[in-house]
Amino acid sequence: MDKPASSVAGVETGNVFAHPVRVYYEDTDAGGIVFYGNYLKFAERGRTELLRSMGIENSDISDRDGTVFVVRSCSIEYLRPAYLDDFLQVETEITEIGGASMMLNQNVTRDGERLTEMKVRMVCMGIAGNRKGKAVRIPADAREALERFSGLESVR
Repeated sequence: MDKPASSVAGVETGNVFAHPVRVYYEDTDAGGIVFYGNYLKFAERGRTELLRSMGIENSDISDRDGTVFVVRSCSIEYLRPAYLDDFLQVETEITEIGGASMMLNQNVTRDGERLTEMKVRMVCMGIAGNRKGKAVRIPADAREALERFSGLESVR
């Protein structure tokens, strides 16, 4: 979990992390509008970069702790379309930290205008042995980083 901050793609403002995304041709449908499923990919990148900004690399917790963060549930409201060549921001905020899970609000914006609103529940899951496929406690160092970034105390 000791990666240099220079490897992070995004900006932290208070307890919100903003990850930049450019819309490429591959992200759009035949009309040049972002395909609805690609917003979920943009959100995944935003979550990954948020964790990376806190020094949490997915590969590290997988290798070291035998755990991964997975999406348990996601709801999304599509408010406005994004288009080819748009420059977007994926804004991620941690709103709750539990023993084995966390809730996030994620918004995709363009020039400050909200295009989507997402609520995402992430669960820490074991990937080996008798913990494989089961919810497990968030590793202590990851929990501390999540609490520090969000300003929240976890509900244990």
